[in-house]
Amino acid sequence: MVELPANFRRIRLELAREPGHPVGSPLDGYEFAAPLMPDGHIDAATWKKHAEHCRVRRFRAHEADQHGRLARKPGGSWYFDYDRGSDADDESGFRFNKESFQPGEYVSIRDDEHMHTYQIVSVEPL
Repeated sequence: MVELPANFRRIRLELAREPGHPVGSPLDGYEFAAPLMPDGHIDAATWKKHAEHCRVRRFRAHEADQHGRLARKPGGSWYFDYDRGSDADDESGFRFNKESFQPGEYVSIRDDEHMHTYQIVSVEPL
C-alpha cells in the first residue's frame, strides 16, 4: 500500500436543500480523497505528485455509484472525471480552487448542465 502525505483527507459532500429536496439528501453526494493545506484549500502541488490517488465516488439514491478522479484543468479549475477519454461526463467544482473544505461549509458542483449545492459533512484523515 502506498503511503500518502499526512495532509490527504477523505471529504464527504451531501446534497443540500434545493427544489425537490427540501431538507437535502444524505443519499446523494460525493466522497473524494484530496490533499488539503492547513486552511482547507486543495494543495495543488501535492495533488500533482499524487493525482492517481485522488479518487472520487459519486453516490445517488437510485443509481449505481460512479467512480473517477479529481482532476485539474489548465488555469486551476477542479473537476471530477469519470472517463479520461471523454469530457462529456466531467463534473466541475465551482470555484473549488477558492474553497476551504471545512465541515459545515457548502460547495457547488455542475453536472449535466445543472448546478447543485452540497454541504461538506466530513473531512477526515486517510
